[in-house]
Amino acid sequence: MRIGTLGAGIIAQAVARHAIRQGHEVVLSNSRGPASLAPVVEDLGALATAATPAEAAAADLVLLAVPWPRIPDAVTALPRMDGTVVIDATNQFASFPPNPRIADLGDLTGSEYVSSLLPGARLVKAFNTLYAQFIAPDPRHEAGRQVLFLAGDDADAKNTVQDLTAGFGFAPVDLGTLREGGRLMQLGGPLSALHVLKQD
Repeated sequence: MRIGTLGAGIIAQAVARHAIRQGHEVVLSNSRGPASLAPVVEDLGALATAATPAEAAAADLVLLAVPWPRIPDAVTALPRMDGTVVIDATNQFASFPPNPRIADLGDLTGSEYVSSLLPGARLVKAFNTLYAQFIAPDPRHEAGRQVLFLAGDDADAKNTVQDLTAGFGFAPVDLGTLREGGRLMQLGGPLSALHVLKQD
């Protein structure tokens, strides 16, 4: 599979490393341009390349991992992503610690809002409940596999993400729709920052 990233920070790099270990190609992008990612690409190896966001968004699957305030700028210039599976790893931090503030979206969940900015994409919420330091290591532990919560409105898209992340070693757990599952996973929800192992 060819996986594109919108954003190339620690979460995108952690997911990219898992993908590359499984033989997937990764196309990273950020707002500063491909040249700024040369050291990251060199470190990730031959299966990693840097490109523009539009080129990364043309991949088979796309990971959205940019700070919440930058999401509109990151996605509005992209071509339509009809049918593309997009993993939304964002959290609705309007401002970050030490003075964090959660964006007020009214009745919408964070994922429903993101989905509204990506018409035609098949959005799956995942990776947002885990701190990056728990995404990066091998998710297989002596006591079990790191649980990866996910939610989405498209069953086939969720199956794609489940298969991909199970290959990484995670134990994916489907929580339902973007509204129901997304509310459990987002900031302030009961599963946010909950680190759980599934016993095998």
